[in-house]
Amino acid sequence: MLEQRIQQHFIDSADLKYQAGPLLSKPISQAMQALLACVTSGGKILACGAGVSGLLAAQFAAQFVGRFERDRPGLGAIALPLDAIDPAADTAEVGDPDRFARQVRALGQGGDVLLALSASGQSAAVLAAVEAAHMRDMTVVALLGNAAGGGASSSNPGGAVGRALRETDVQVCVPHERAARIHEVHLLVLHCLCDGVDAQLLGEQEGSI
Repeated sequence: MLEQRIQQHFIDSADLKYQAGPLLSKPISQAMQALLACVTSGGKILACGAGVSGLLAAQFAAQFVGRFERDRPGLGAIALPLDAIDPAADTAEVGDPDRFARQVRALGQGGDVLLALSASGQSAAVLAAVEAAHMRDMTVVALLGNAAGGGASSSNPGGAVGRALRETDVQVCVPHERAARIHEVHLLVLHCLCDGVDAQLLGEQEGSI
């Protein structure tokens, strides 16, 4: 029984990634171009994530500043800290909704990019960060989902955060309602972004795909 349950996790994760690939490849490419334009013009990426997504934001920043799969000069990225174990972090009821926004207002400048992650699309902290980024004339790349129960076919994918985005922003919304599956796809998206920026800066690497 346990082995079947484990195998089902692998199957469900693989199925979602297979289905999401064609839907998300265009916005991921747009997000990649936004990050590339930012760093090649001397800007930086401010990455934040609600709850567990904060760990993904920190991993992205580490790979952007350090390296993904190839050695290269470090690229500017900062992960904005938040309590990853706060059960309300990815909801509209987070205790300190201004925590990310304060950091964006203090560190963000025009031409920078805010990379914001929320599996529910309802995080008050991420929403406030998006609004602060707009005040700083920053582009927002939002990795979202429907874990709050909006449904993959909802007319408002990405929840409140998705609705707050501007036409110049980029939304990558995973069409699923289970946070664990959304996080798995968000991790893959972040890997795609790192790989794509490296490919643009360093050229294609033979055998890398």
